[in-house]
Amino acid sequence: MDFAHTPEQEAIVEAVGKVCARFDAEYWRRKDAEGGFPHDFHKAMADAGWLGICIPPEYGGSGLGITEAALMMRTVAASGAGMSGASAVHLNIFGLNPVVVFGTEEQKRRMLPPLVAGREKACFMVTEPDAGLNTGAIKTRAERAGDHYVLHGAKVWISTAQVADRMLILARTTPADRVKRPTDGLSLFYTALDRNHVEVREIPKMGRKPVDSNQVFIDGLRVPVEDRIGAEGEGFRSILHGLNPERILIAAEAVGIGRAALDRAAKYARERVVFDRPIGQNQAIQLPLAERWAELEAANLMMLQAAWAYDRGQNCGPQANAAKFLAAEAGYRACETAVMTHGGYGYAKEYDVERLLREVMICRIAPVSPQLALCHIAEKVLGMPKSY
Repeated sequence: MDFAHTPEQEAIVEAVGKVCARFDAEYWRRKDAEGGFPHDFHKAMADAGWLGICIPPEYGGSGLGITEAALMMRTVAASGAGMSGASAVHLNIFGLNPVVVFGTEEQKRRMLPPLVAGREKACFMVTEPDAGLNTGAIKTRAERAGDHYVLHGAKVWISTAQVADRMLILARTTPADRVKRPTDGLSLFYTALDRNHVEVREIPKMGRKPVDSNQVFIDGLRVPVEDRIGAEGEGFRSILHGLNPERILIAAEAVGIGRAALDRAAKYARERVVFDRPIGQNQAIQLPLAERWAELEAANLMMLQAAWAYDRGQNCGPQANAAKFLAAEAGYRACETAVMTHGGYGYAKEYDVERLLREVMICRIAPVSPQLALCHIAEKVLGMPKSY
């Protein structure tokens, strides 16, 4: 059993780190205050070739695995960019996996290269106001009308919809009362975000101000049949190919944010002198930080195990959910401890730990709640009856 990264993986971490180093703490502090999508960061990642890390080479990508993508996203988050940086490029990694797996050759050549090159940005539209994580209950409908569909409905908590050119959207093509299972009759589309028929309203939120979250209202959007990914009615099956990778990447980002906070806390504890001694000399400061390090390292190993299994085509649902759960909790505890280590200064924006604490909350909430992640493990691993 070898836990070491390969030389190629180490090179990825180093190269991504160099790109991120051009965007320092002051940059992200300013973006957190002013908002506005980090277009320059997105462009820098695109120019360096990182936006297509998991996309096959024949469509402009690098053809690497989720393991390499997770190392990349962990590095982005750990640089101090947090979720503001990670979410700016996150969708490129897993979002169009349904196109890679289920798309036609024409669709792949048309849809993937612009995203990889950074010429287009996309958003992922699944969640709805009255459905939440109950995907089978979504009400957005797509009605066939000859060579196109007409979409009507509403989505919520859609990231990057303010700046997106295209959207990957799940809609109901067969009414719920005419299908055997709630998840049947859903179709997936990757199509242009036509703002003449799509209204996007930003949601003011706690953190990650540079990357917008939105309510979206769709009224009469025409979508060509050739923009449907996979067979009609099988969209839920298609998006499943992106769920485990997303959990793994969120876990990697949570570990990265936790490491960024822990580094800042340890540095402050070494340098801050109270009662003629550095506060890091006190066990009340040392031990919580050491415990946070151990938690982050354990979560990181779970994340890497899940990525390893996914890249080898193995069932990784329990591992992906466990990684997401453990990393989100460890990242949150690391950020909380970092704030408390700084004392009153932890509440000050100039030390960045309060920003990291606000942003790591996303990893606990999305894309699946900690409770549902545990429910999955209870059912699939421990053989307990389904609870939801």
